[in-house]
Amino acid sequence: MSEPTLFSTFQSVLASNGVIAHAAEIHGTLTGLICCGLSFESDDYIPMINDCYNNGESFPKPVQDTIKTLYSEIWQNILDDSFGFQMMLPDDDESIAERSHALSVWTQGFSLGFGLQHKVMPATSDDVKEVIADFAEIANLSDEVDDNEASEQAYFEIGEYVRISALLIFSELGAAPIDSSKPETLH
Repeated sequence: MSEPTLFSTFQSVLASNGVIAHAAEIHGTLTGLICCGLSFESDDYIPMINDCYNNGESFPKPVQDTIKTLYSEIWQNILDDSFGFQMMLPDDDESIAERSHALSVWTQGFSLGFGLQHKVMPATSDDVKEVIADFAEIANLSDEVDDNEASEQAYFEIGEYVRISALLIFSELGAAPIDSSKPETLH
């Protein structure tokens, strides 16, 4: 298995190709689409991401390639039985303000992806409705964060809640890839 795409790598690809977007937000959008039922086999995410982040235009090839890689990585991680899914966020070396902002835009992106796909699958449980409401609140958190242990702890707890909640939504609404290796049963 190759190394996962890092936040800093994707943000650099975006910036070097003149794309004004946040890596965490795009990752969140892809995750929201997947968790709300976009199939593994679908490439509908490409025009959606183009529409949302590039005025409907195709991204430069290096950005397209990275987005396709991210889509595959998200699927691989979301299906991991050991709950290996991680949000694409800055490293712990970055300031708590930068990491909190990235978590906020990740939840904004997730909500966007969820909403784009949710119109296809409108029925949700009360748990999913509560998570989406919580994500809206997290997306609106202030970027003014004190650099102290309490902020670090809050960031960790909120981030873990968001990560596990994304997995919960996938378990309820997501569509596992079709296993084409199984022979069809004829009756």
